[in-house]
Amino acid sequence: MHSTGLEAPSRLQLPAGQWLTLLDGLCARFPRIAREVWLDRFARGLVQGANGCALSVDTPYRVGMEVRYFREVVDEPRIPFEAQILFADADLVVADKPYFLPVMPAGRFVVETLLSRLQRQLKNPELVPLHRIDRETAGLVLFSARAETRAMYQSLFPQRAVEKTYEAIAPPLPLLSMPHVHSSHLQAGEPFFRMCEADGVINSHTRIDVIERGEHAWRYALQPITGRKHQLRVHMAALDAPIVNDSLYPVLCSRAPDDFSRPLQLLAKSLRFVDPVDGRVRAFESGQALSID
Repeated sequence: MHSTGLEAPSRLQLPAGQWLTLLDGLCARFPRIAREVWLDRFARGLVQGANGCALSVDTPYRVGMEVRYFREVVDEPRIPFEAQILFADADLVVADKPYFLPVMPAGRFVVETLLSRLQRQLKNPELVPLHRIDRETAGLVLFSARAETRAMYQSLFPQRAVEKTYEAIAPPLPLLSMPHVHSSHLQAGEPFFRMCEADGVINSHTRIDVIERGEHAWRYALQPITGRKHQLRVHMAALDAPIVNDSLYPVLCSRAPDDFSRPLQLLAKSLRFVDPVDGRVRAFESGQALSID
């Protein structure tokens, strides 16, 4: 286990509010973090302005002000798998993420994230992920390497200009004609970190095809036409073919420590798009593979 983890700062642009001091505003925005924790962070220079200078506890609250603060996690678990960098230039980085490694700092992970590792490895604190995949999912993640071209890459996703293909191992669906497009209305479920299908305007579509058929499991190609949270996992479970080793769908399993021998059998296998900077067709494929054996 690690001791206290401390990595690149999180950034916050202060929203509208009537607080007199920055300390009061931070305590209101993050009610789960004790006031004493914020006082300690201020005392150690872990709350800073946009220029990296430490701020004091009596700094006035100013709407629109950028604040940088460092998160810490005591005894952060070590993820014993490494990412591979498949491509890197001045504008774009493509990484092949291992299972169990989060893309961004969240919850109990700060240092042990793909972003933090790549920022250290490439010595580039300006790296920003252009999209995310679940911690439990392995495969390709795109990063913007500099602010000047970031918006150009970010615009690809709402335009659905990035062709993404996942692979998954799941039970057979012999009665379903392939390829099949599954569409539904997805919304937040219970508990808050799960999603569910419900009545409502359809807002999610997944194209499903079969790559390989085995006796007890098939290897599927999944193409998310939309990009809802947990979309592929929910859609496969809704078809009575939940992805192998899924601890969230169709039912929530107990939140035990990670079992590294049983990763979720979902892989972000390939990405294809026209690079908005130079017009080239970019195509990347994960070096990882799934097997139905």
